[in-house]
Amino acid sequence: MKKSIILLYGIVAYFVFLIAFLYAIGFVGNLFVPKSIDSGTETTLVSALYVNSILLSVFALQHSIMARPSFKKWFISIFSQAMERSTYILLSSLALLLIYWQWQPITTIVWEVENSILSSIITGIYFLGWLIVLLSTFMINHLELFGLAQIFDNLKNRQTPNPKFQTNYLYKIIRHPLMLGFIIAFWATPTMTVGHLLFALVTTIYIFVAVKYLEEKDLRKSIGEKYETYQKEVPMIVPFTRNKFKGR
Repeated sequence: MKKSIILLYGIVAYFVFLIAFLYAIGFVGNLFVPKSIDSGTETTLVSALYVNSILLSVFALQHSIMARPSFKKWFISIFSQAMERSTYILLSSLALLLIYWQWQPITTIVWEVENSILSSIITGIYFLGWLIVLLSTFMINHLELFGLAQIFDNLKNRQTPNPKFQTNYLYKIIRHPLMLGFIIAFWATPTMTVGHLLFALVTTIYIFVAVKYLEEKDLRKSIGEKYETYQKEVPMIVPFTRNKFKGR
């Protein structure tokens, strides 16, 4: 019964993730969804900056704290190890849904592309960013990344092995193609508003800081010399740039 509950929990977590992911495409791109980054009731600039900053901070804190090995160790000391990744995915998705729900638009235009052909090209780049995000998850292990492998192994009384270090496809060009996809999607827009710019700027800064000073530190510690060599040979996020990592 316990294993069945964990299985159901993991499936629900993944379903919530799918909703959050698909809604993100519409939210950031002002497409298809009832509430997007530039829609809704506009308040004062100060109020919008305050609320939106808090929303982004909640996501950043949840994302960073729960990804740390010390938190994972604490979690599995109380709950089933099979639930750890699903819980991370579920709470990350709920944090995103909170952003979609409570985001306050700031619709002052920073730039606007009026040429229809150029606008279509930028929109195409926007969708390319999301495609890179999705494909990047399958270039490593999609099921494991989103907790599904763990819950199915638990149901079959198997221990999920530690993630394998893989450098498939885009991972041969940059170390974090998934993050590159997000950055492309957040910035590629024919119409950039102040609210969208705030979202893109804060999330981009967070991505670079979290990857460089938190995630990469954990990866060096868990994988060791093999990952340090990978860092020296492959750029972090921006393709075809000189890598200045010195192994520290």
